[in-house]
Amino acid sequence: LEAISGSSVGSRDLWMGQTHVAPSTASANHHHGISETGIYVVSGHPEFVFLDETGGEPAERRLRTSPGDYIYVPPWVPHREENPDPGEEAVVVIARTTQEAIVVNLADLTWTGPPSV
Repeated sequence: LEAISGSSVGSRDLWMGQTHVAPSTASANHHHGISETGIYVVSGHPEFVFLDETGGEPAERRLRTSPGDYIYVPPWVPHREENPDPGEEAVVVIARTTQEAIVVNLADLTWTGPPSV
């Protein structure tokens, strides 16, 4: 649900809106290209999954959130969003630094970085 954007208020670099995540759902593994993303959890307990490649074997790391939590997703970082709760939707407010919603789906959570220019 778009709230602040180029089309709604004329912002150039900032986009903000609200997303409702249905119970028992998960996104594909993906990144948001050049866009930085900030997330504020309004309700529910969404989880954000990243691959930790520091110190040995890569392992999935899960950030379990609660209302009032903030999450920062840097550009190009592979991740996945999940709402494991079988009965409660999650509501989050999203801010990003691009007007378009860049979503690049990936086979897994392995970091590849930005494309070479």
